[in-house]
Parts: sequence; C-alpha cells; structure tokens
Amino acid sequence: MNNLMILIPMIVYLIFMLAIAFYTNSRTSNNGNFLEDYFIGGRSMGGFVLAMTLIATYSSASSFIGGPGVAYSRGYAWILLSMIQVPTAFLTLGVLGKKFAIISRKINAVTVTDYLKKRYDNNFIAISTSIAMIVFFAAAMVAQFIGGAKLFEAVTGYSYITGLVIFGVSVIIYTTIGGFKAVAITDAIQGVVMVLATIFLLVAVIHAGGGMENITAKMIVENPDALTPTSGGKVPIPYILSFWVLVGFAVLGLPQTTVRCMGFKDSKSLHSAMIIGTVVVGFLMLGMHLVGALGAYVVPGLVGDSAIPGITIKVLPPILIGIFIAGPLAAIMSTVDSMLILASASIIKDLYLSYGKGDIKAKHLNRISFVSTAIIGLIVFIFAIKPPSIIVWINLFAFGGLEAAFFWPTLLGLYWKRANATGAILSIVTGIAAFFFFTIQGIQLFGTHPIVPTLFIALVAFVLGSFFGRANSEETIKLFWES
Repeated sequence: MNNLMILIPMIVYLIFMLAIAFYTNSRTSNNGNFLEDYFIGGRSMGGFVLAMTLIATYSSASSFIGGPGVAYSRGYAWILLSMIQVPTAFLTLGVLGKKFAIISRKINAVTVTDYLKKRYDNNFIAISTSIAMIVFFAAAMVAQFIGGAKLFEAVTGYSYITGLVIFGVSVIIYTTIGGFKAVAITDAIQGVVMVLATIFLLVAVIHAGGGMENITAKMIVENPDALTPTSGGKVPIPYILSFWVLVGFAVLGLPQTTVRCMGFKDSKSLHSAMIIGTVVVGFLMLGMHLVGALGAYVVPGLVGDSAIPGITIKVLPPILIGIFIAGPLAAIMSTVDSMLILASASIIKDLYLSYGKGDIKAKHLNRISFVSTAIIGLIVFIFAIKPPSIIVWINLFAFGGLEAAFFWPTLLGLYWKRANATGAILSIVTGIAAFFFFTIQGIQLFGTHPIVPTLFIALVAFVLGSFFGRANSEETIKLFWES
C-alpha cells in the first residue's frame, strides 16, 4: 500500500508531462518553420520560462542526488563547493545572452553548431563539435537515466529496470513528440517542483533531527571536520577553487544552456531571467546540499547516491515521498530532455541537412526529427541498463568534455574579431585531447580539477592558431560585427 501511495503521484506527474508534449506538438506541427519551432521553440520564451528552463536544464541528477550524496560524507565543504554554481544563470545570460540572440537571429542559427559553422566557415569545426556534442550528451544522459531509475528503485521498492523503463520511456516520448516547446514548458513546471521539493525535504530533515542546534551538536561530536571548509583536508582548497572553472564561468561553454540564449523573446525577458535564475539556482544548490550534509546525522549509515533517497524514505510519509520524488525526477528529466533535443538537432540540422540531403519536404523533416530523437533516447536507455556506481563523476566528466570543446570557440568567436578557424580547430582538438589525458591518467596539476589545465592549453592553442592562421574573410567580419 505504501509503495502504491508513492507511485501514484509520480505516475500522475509523468502523465501530465506527456499531455503537455501532445499539446505543444499540435501547435508546432501547424507552424511554418518546423526546425525553429521544434529545436528552439520559435524564439518565444518569456523571462520566467527562460530562467526556469535554463536552471532546470543545468540542475540534474548530480544536483539532486550525486552532489548531495557527496555532501552527506564530506559535510559543509561540499556545500561551499556547490555554491560556486550560483551565478551560472547570470553569467550565461549576461555574457552570452543579448549578443548571441542578435547574431543567431541574423544568421538564422538554430543550434550552437550553426553559429560556429557560420562564424568560422569551416566544415571540420561543424562536424567535430556536432560529434562531440552527441558523445558527451550521451554520457551525461546515461548518468541522468541511471539517477532516475535508481531513485525510483530506492523509494518504491520496485526494480531498477522497472524504474528505468517508466522514467526513460516517459522522457523519450514527451521530448520526441513535443520538441523544444514541450521541453521549455515542462522545464518551467519542473523548476517550480524542484523548489517546492527542496523546501519540503529540508524542513523535514531539520524537524526529524530536532532542529539545527541538535544536528550541529551531533556533527561537532561525531565528525567536526564536516563543519570545516575543506572537510579536514579531504576537499583541498585548490580543488574547490578549480570548481570556479568547471561549474562556474566555464558553463559558458555548455551548449545545452548556451542554446537557451537563442530562444528568448526580448530584452525584458532576458533581464528578468537573470535575476530569477540566480535566486532559484542558489536556493536549490544550498537547500539540497544542506539536506545531504545534515542528513548524515539524522539518517546515518547511507552511502553515495543512495543517501538522498534513503533520507527521503525516513523523514517523509509515503504520500509526500511520492510528491517530493517529483523534484529530483524533474531535475533529471529537464536535463535529459534538453540534451536529447539538442543531440537530435546536431544529427538533423548540423549533419543531415548540412552534409546530407539539404532540401527535403516538411513532413519528412518532421518524421526524421521525431525518429532521430527517439533513437538517441533508446540508445542512451540501453547503455543505462547496467549502471556504474556514482553518477556525479559521469556528469562532471561530460561537463568538462563539453567545456573543453565549446568554451573558447563560442566565447572568443563572439568577442574577438581575430578569432579564426585555425584557432578554433586547434582549441577543440587540444582541449578534448588534454581533458581525456588528464582525466584518464588521474592527473591533478597543483591539486586542481583536469578542466583547469585543459582550458589553459586550449586557450594557448586558440590564440596561437588565430595569430598564425588564415584571417577571417571580410564577409564574416561584416556579418558578425556590422549591424
């Protein structure tokens, strides 16, 4: 009976998401510009929807399960590290937003690769970034599918595969059918659900522990290191500082958030989204990681990704568990749907239409877009059937890989006239190679995360290539710097 009470709110929530997808599909199908509608929502997002879809896309299984799971064992040090993510919305929209929106409309760009291809006029850049996007998105989506299924298994008692089928199939269907508009609308709803779920769980944990004073007293007795900024040296300061790169300013290189800058309606929407997004992401990161850190002394004996589900089961009654679980599920689903639609866009828009059949009928384009999205989702689903242990590291690996490939070509392409194809190619190749090398070899220069030396190497390669490579054409300069 308890399992059923948990399951019913989850099923209702998933059905609601599917209903939104069918509704947006009927609206999209009747629009003349299918690609723009399906992949970036017709550039019509208002401030609230823009903020929530940006944050919901950025927040993931790592934010709601993996990261708080690490905070469970490391304490306040991991909360400090997680709060580096607070300015992500402000940075993304403030640095890229207006300029990216103007240029994307000017060149009719629907994907980040569209922008890169036009900016550098180079096929290798377009193809390599499309492939990089698909590969790293696939890795990140596998982590999200695993997170959703593990969460389902932990709180309902049903098997991991059952959870994977229910969760995976739902996300694949509503993303495939609804496209970007369904993604944006469901992301906005999921953002609200995430906030409410965080409030519910944080209050429940503090109440179950007898208040902050009692929980803190336990921490002082049992593990005083958990109250220190470095967790007694377990989280070194250079590593914390390097996260200012990985989940701080380098998020400007994440195509799943960057593409949101193409889809908002006007400047007013942009400015309000910067404020709303900053407040919401700050609350989510603080609230959920605090749940993990405090939960270790309210519900002891849990490990890694099982911490948040375990805490939830202990501190909430079954019906509230079902409602709360919609929060982490929302974080996971909103990340998967965004990556799924962008991976599909890379295949259809950046590869198939650009280098395959360039001109096909609208009804065929609709069909292959739906099929492409569904196939990618199915492949990710298959890879998630046998999961690795801790999802936070898979997610961070995917983040780093995307930043290594996209950060400098995207940012310098917007703001540096001399940035050219040679620099971008060298940056992409050396960036991805360096990131793989440092990650696989486990090298942490001066105790930092591999993304720090990776971005430095990629920057040097970009600058050298831009100075010694062929200059941009006059046409490119006019297109990007003259109104």
